[in-house]
Amino acid sequence: MLMFKERRPVTRTLRGWAISVLQEAGAIRECEEHGWVQDRADPHARERAFEIARQDSPSGLSAEEAVAEVRDVLDSIGDSCPECPPE
Repeated sequence: MLMFKERRPVTRTLRGWAISVLQEAGAIRECEEHGWVQDRADPHARERAFEIARQDSPSGLSAEEAVAEVRDVLDSIGDSCPECPPE
């Protein structure tokens, strides 16, 4: 039986690629009401994202550079939606 590996959709920017990796790993989520990206603060999901970045980095980018981009995106994302009222 012939099997195909599902490929990630093509993204136009390196930041877009990193966000895609973080979503695939479950490290980030979107606010359902406003659409802001939020950090889930899940260390296991973060490690999965770093592993995906190491193993499947974009062409022309080293594994270390890919991990650094994922880390930069994570550092720029908060854990709460700025438009939602505080709980």
